[in-house]
Amino acid sequence: MLTIRLQRVGKKKVAAYRLIVSEKARDTQDRYLELLGTYNPHVKENQFKPLVERIQYWISKGAQTSPTVHNLLVSAKVIKGKKEKSVFLSKKRHAKIAEKSKAGKVEAPAATPEVAPAV
Repeated sequence: MLTIRLQRVGKKKVAAYRLIVSEKARDTQDRYLELLGTYNPHVKENQFKPLVERIQYWISKGAQTSPTVHNLLVSAKVIKGKKEKSVFLSKKRHAKIAEKSKAGKVEAPAATPEVAPAV
């Protein structure tokens, strides 16, 4: 199955991404069929540059998009639809977050009385 996804490029801590189409089972750093655009989250203007005709071509041929790419394409109005949930949280992680938020709401730090400076 073909998938449209991001391939990380760039230096350490300064990530940029290529929008590629490749086999789903392949590694993202392996060969790909076609380069469909770029995404650089570190710049304000022109951070997402998709090749719209080619993306629509591959989607018409049955290529699926990763959740992150789907959300980028919806934001850029290349495809229509709702954004997908791209981050999966396990039940264990949900429980930990709920416990942490409960503890934060119940225990409010008491105001510390002002202490006069020692003379």
